[in-house]
Amino acid sequence: MTSTTTSVARAERERLCDLFTELGPDAPTLAGSWTTRDLAAHLLVRERRPDGAAGLVVRALADYGEKVRLTEAERSWDDLVARVRGGPPMWSPTRLGPIDELANTIEFFVHHEDVRRAQPGWEPRPPDVELDDALVSSFPRIGKMLTRRAPFGIVMEVPGRPSITLRRGEPTAAVVGPVGEGVLYLYGRTSVAQVDLDGPSDAVAAIKATAFGF
Repeated sequence: MTSTTTSVARAERERLCDLFTELGPDAPTLAGSWTTRDLAAHLLVRERRPDGAAGLVVRALADYGEKVRLTEAERSWDDLVARVRGGPPMWSPTRLGPIDELANTIEFFVHHEDVRRAQPGWEPRPPDVELDDALVSSFPRIGKMLTRRAPFGIVMEVPGRPSITLRRGEPTAAVVGPVGEGVLYLYGRTSVAQVDLDGPSDAVAAIKATAFGF
């Protein structure tokens, strides 16, 4: 279980940084062709370089954002990891616990799994109710965006929890499995997410053909 004295977002950040330190800067990830160095630089820019982070959401600024990321990636590995571990600067609203949870829980969970599951012999983590609760709380906020390309309705079915409607429509397909696995599937990590798809055959086929993620 995640410690009750540490936020879930902070716990995922610490675990990811520990894994960065263990694996070094050249390990593969599930984030496209990025290595661990590339991913760490992305996280640093996202939190500490608003000029570069704008390129993550504004297509016209994407080239500049990538230039900023590559510049940050030139830092020494220890410095890069330490800056990610240290979190956002004092002026950032994500220094506040509730905003940190909202903005960073899913981000660091997904990228932690990007690194974990790119390594040989990975296994799903043991159940963690506190982590699952945090993911469920955070996910509906961005679920509609992640499923915007789905041609039919889509819900996430987590055993023992209420259904999460992500996109309304008929017919509707369900992504069924542990909440973390569903989050990974809908973030586009479909090759490693351990979920089942349920519903009418045409809806399930369409979901399988959908490119999820941002």
